[in-house]
Amino acid sequence: MSMTIDLSGKVALVTGGVRGVGAGIARSLLEAGAEVVTCARHEPEQLPSADGRTAHFRNCDVRDVEPAQQLVTGVAEEFGRLDILVNNAGGAPYVEAATASPRFHSRVMDLNLLAPLVLSQTANAIMQQQKEGGSIIMISSLSSLRPSPNTAAYGAAKAGLNSLAGTLAVEWAPLVRVNSLALGMVMTEMAYLNYGGEAGLAKVAATVPLGRLAGPDDIGAMCVFLASPLAGYVSGAVIPIHGGGEEPAYKTALAGLPS
Repeated sequence: MSMTIDLSGKVALVTGGVRGVGAGIARSLLEAGAEVVTCARHEPEQLPSADGRTAHFRNCDVRDVEPAQQLVTGVAEEFGRLDILVNNAGGAPYVEAATASPRFHSRVMDLNLLAPLVLSQTANAIMQQQKEGGSIIMISSLSSLRPSPNTAAYGAAKAGLNSLAGTLAVEWAPLVRVNSLALGMVMTEMAYLNYGGEAGLAKVAATVPLGRLAGPDDIGAMCVFLASPLAGYVSGAVIPIHGGGEEPAYKTALAGLPS
């Protein structure tokens, strides 16, 4: 088998694929030759592009069930197939669990867990009719694997997303493979705000064994791999993408103390 990944002729849908991690995933799939459709609630000023090709855009709030289902079926009808679904849309603002309203928690769950389930159900119905099946990729977070203070509902939803990927991988095999990527810190447009500018970013990067935050294209490269025949025996996996992990808290606590 060739180690070159060529997704020419494949059709991919990347939710929330207009900025940050999603844009990096869309660019990587375009570079691999796939036809890429992205969606968001608002059309961006600039769409992801690579090698002279640009992603297609569809306006959609994936939390709304019927429009989300229509998004998936519409892509398949327009392009004749759907081979790759990347459930990337997600996120949540920082809110203390004790003070957040039930409606707030519900909306976070809708975006980060229920929307991927609805989209995946609809995509699976299409992929099961294709000889080569398809690949569904959940974009999860390290918050799914450890405590997630100030983003409790988000962390819980992402943990559910990992579980969902494993279950769907069993139910929808052998034609449809389902995997989850548990992302660590990624250098996106919001990183400077989240980590306090250049000085803060440098301190945060120093806690990562590889010495830097991930780039969106690092995540995109893994999505290209999981969508390709090279990952033909990878399904039901939760794969951490974190540059070697987070520095243990005890090391910080002991820093500067005499040995």
